[in-house]
Amino acid sequence: MGQAKMSKTKMGRELAEEKRDILVFIVRRDTKCSECGEELWSGSFLYLEKDKALCLSCADLGHLEYLSSGDAALTRRSMKYSRIHAKVLKWSKTRKRYERQGILVEPEAIEKAEKDCLADADIRELKRQRAEIKRKEEDQKYIEEYADKLRKLFPGCPVSREFEIAKHACQKYSGRVGRSAASKEFDPEAITLAVQAHVRHEYTNYDELLMRGWDRLDARYEVRSRVVEILDQWRQRELGKTVWIGEGR
Repeated sequence: MGQAKMSKTKMGRELAEEKRDILVFIVRRDTKCSECGEELWSGSFLYLEKDKALCLSCADLGHLEYLSSGDAALTRRSMKYSRIHAKVLKWSKTRKRYERQGILVEPEAIEKAEKDCLADADIRELKRQRAEIKRKEEDQKYIEEYADKLRKLFPGCPVSREFEIAKHACQKYSGRVGRSAASKEFDPEAITLAVQAHVRHEYTNYDELLMRGWDRLDARYEVRSRVVEILDQWRQRELGKTVWIGEGR
């Protein structure tokens, strides 16, 4: 029993070691290889071994070829064909973290991967196009659901204006309120924020005030009463008084 336990533990340790990534870093500041003394200029590769900087030759990785990121299929297949590979990382000053730039693999692996990619390029492009169509259909459905919820909250909104607001608020990667987690659940408060923003820009002189150099919060406060008035109209006043959201004033 004890031997079986030790055997499993050893197997688990070996498996973990097999899956461990080999990491190579792009040099930020000029340095030297700790073993051979070769100059490692900024932009070259180094491998860290117990805090010692090694050139690729001394790290026994000099036979590998660099493949930059960008083609996921080529990268994946090159890693599959290469008996050894390393991930290449570079420090990002803006994000304050190491980010993957590419991989180091055997040259023969890249050649095999390129042949595979050329052989099924048409198929992969077709799949990409189908996936893009599906994403657009899903986005359109989401915008329509968002607009429908907006219309229920603001039944007095001008005809078709709900689609304009929804499309703008839900635009991908925009950071707008329509893409927030709350808005994805069609939270009334998040939708109201999107409507407030639309009214502020389209029905007041808010943008003009900003162009004159007004502070953003001061400009919002200046047009607040007009925005409230319009939102009350769009809600149809019998629904109740407008609740102001997110101004911090």
